[in-house]
Amino acid sequence: MTRAQTPAMTRVGRRGLLKAGGALSAAAALSALMGNTAHAAQGRQRGDDTMQAPNNGGYGALRPAPGGELLLPAGFTYVAFGHTGTPMSDGTPTPGMHDGMAAFEGENGLIRLVRNHEQSQGPAFGARSYDPAAAGGTTNLVFDPRSMELVSTYPSLTGTIRNCAGGPTPAGTWLSCEETFTGLDVEHPHGYVFEVPADATAPVDPVPLKAMGRFTHEAVAIDPKTGIVYETEDRGTSGFYRFLPTDPNNLATGGRLQMMAIKDRPQYDTRYSQHTGQPLPVEWVDIADPDPDSTDSLAVFKQGHAQGGAVFDRLEGAWYGDGSIYINSTSGGDAGLGQVWEYRPRGASGGQLVLVYESTDPEVLQSPDNLCVSPNTGGLVLCEDGGGKDLLRGVTTEGQIFDLVELNTPNTSELAGATFSPDGRILFFNVQSPGITYAITGPWENGAL
Repeated sequence: MTRAQTPAMTRVGRRGLLKAGGALSAAAALSALMGNTAHAAQGRQRGDDTMQAPNNGGYGALRPAPGGELLLPAGFTYVAFGHTGTPMSDGTPTPGMHDGMAAFEGENGLIRLVRNHEQSQGPAFGARSYDPAAAGGTTNLVFDPRSMELVSTYPSLTGTIRNCAGGPTPAGTWLSCEETFTGLDVEHPHGYVFEVPADATAPVDPVPLKAMGRFTHEAVAIDPKTGIVYETEDRGTSGFYRFLPTDPNNLATGGRLQMMAIKDRPQYDTRYSQHTGQPLPVEWVDIADPDPDSTDSLAVFKQGHAQGGAVFDRLEGAWYGDGSIYINSTSGGDAGLGQVWEYRPRGASGGQLVLVYESTDPEVLQSPDNLCVSPNTGGLVLCEDGGGKDLLRGVTTEGQIFDLVELNTPNTSELAGATFSPDGRILFFNVQSPGITYAITGPWENGAL
């Protein structure tokens, strides 16, 4: 993750959404965004209530929160922890470049976080490293939601490079993705996905999941109904992939990697001249060699593209919700400001790809990166990574955008890793540099999240 609306509908209550079918999924939120794009294209400006959520998503304007580091809605507070350089429970200094993250239910009411670190060259920050000369990896944190305090922290994956995003699995593990493709002039090539248990308290055996592909990974999202793993690729010319595991409960046993193609439209380019709400029928082409013996970072992409695979621009965040996979194309669109796509699986071989939002106004949305879904309402949180000040943006289930979190200092880094606690009470996120993790809590029930 390197730098580079229609009028509001009657709002359904939070409990009503849950009662209506779990949490109202991201499908409702993102589908409503389809109409908003048309308004944006007509030149509507920030502040127009047909695009901006009334009363800032129900939470009111942002203001300095107690402590002064963040701007938050009234009634919200935060704690900061896990700073770069602070000693972890084994004495190892906390690595920097905090990035993707997920929260898991722990024992005795505790929360377990697994956090990526997008560092590159070494030395590795812990034992059992995959590559002693690589400084990336993950750390596992135990957080007490009652006292809002960090309990313990441990190195959990070491010796990898540019661990950017990834995604949680239904088994309670984290898939950490290397956003790199290094040459084979080193003993251990990079560009893989690694699995980390959420309850790890020491570095795990670093096993690259080679069947999932060697390319410039970014994020993954798993469909819990099928066990299929969807993978994004973060580069200007990128593909969208799926991994069909031999055993969904043991990804290391291998499987089949495929790349998305648009049916009857070979090598379709999604980056320009797209139309929201227009379903594109999908098919999948096999990647014969997911772990190529090559120094070409496009080796996997070229295999799929030669068979008609579709082209995207910097695919980054991915999240599962209500039977669909949502992905962010950070630089996609005619204005280069970003696209949000929804993939709807339909059967074993096909499905539909739908553009649900394309930004034309950087003041409304610029360079969407990580994303997550609120377990309370199904609203979205988008992490921006644009050229100006970056915010966490909220998206209501009616498809309107609002500002959720802003740094109260000049932002020279990116915001990343937004994830809710399993009960939806706490929103965690990272500031990549100088490396801080925040936990935000407050009256979520007053608004869209």
